[in-house]
Amino acid sequence: MPGRRPLLAGLVAGTALAVLSPFAAAQGGQWPERAIRVIVPFPPSGATDLVARVVAQKVSQELGQSLVIDNRPGAGGTIGTAEAAKASADGYTLLFTTSSTHAISPHLMPKLAYRADKDFTPIAHVADAASVLLVTNALPVKTVQELISYAKANPGKLNYATSGNGTIVHLNTAAFAAQAGITLTHVPYKGTAQSISDLATGQVHMLFDSIPTGMPHVASGRLRALAVTSAERTQLAPQLPTVAESGLPGYASVTWFGVYAPAGLKPELTAKINAAFNKAMQNPEVIASLAKLGAEVAKPGTPAQFADLVKADSARWAKVIQDNHITLD
Repeated sequence: MPGRRPLLAGLVAGTALAVLSPFAAAQGGQWPERAIRVIVPFPPSGATDLVARVVAQKVSQELGQSLVIDNRPGAGGTIGTAEAAKASADGYTLLFTTSSTHAISPHLMPKLAYRADKDFTPIAHVADAASVLLVTNALPVKTVQELISYAKANPGKLNYATSGNGTIVHLNTAAFAAQAGITLTHVPYKGTAQSISDLATGQVHMLFDSIPTGMPHVASGRLRALAVTSAERTQLAPQLPTVAESGLPGYASVTWFGVYAPAGLKPELTAKINAAFNKAMQNPEVIASLAKLGAEVAKPGTPAQFADLVKADSARWAKVIQDNHITLD
């Protein structure tokens, strides 16, 4: 009597095994016949990892196989991304990543071990995370326009915190300053959390932070929020205007989360995986869980639409990096 192939549902943190029956193995079966490895090129419990786990749980239910999260952190996500690029394009290895590895790092690390635009098959745009512009209460400003006017009246006197050179926080502020026509001094920290105390006491003046980590300090009165970086107002902080509607038309920046496979994945598999992620992103539980992590689900789209989004994002950050002479040093 042929053995049974167990159905592995849900997300697991360790190695998952799919036991195929002799009959199924002989017939070749249909994808997916076993667990799917999802490389997350960032550390466990970080934002990307948490988003990936929420989404993977629902996608596994759609596909009838486990999606096994495999954290491969290092070098700003580029180590795990390079590993994914070298995997077989058979549908059993996916990459869950962000704009960092595909739209930013290629312009900061010219000797990457992967080509962001050639070594991957775009699958799905999953979610976006906007930032919030925070200022110290020591500044006499309550709007973006007032901040810009104050900076112009006090050239070179304002500084801003970031989580390090070349990070999205750094790029957000550089783009903001350039469009506003103001001069700001960069003060890099090892993480934005470490800058909050200095921001609260007025040692640094502004910070583009994530909404979940920044808004509690606004609610407590410790800091002041001026605007969000998304193109439209976010449901995560609906009371705040966007930077664009506050005086800098066209300004928009989010960290996107997306899924890739190695280059060469068959179109039928690409379409099937894309459909599974699109359906998972419409699940109310996923929407609610991601909101708690500061992310909003993307509208269902095609792999081609995701590729176009990344191409445009990459071009934008390339210009910001070049114009502002940003390096990792």
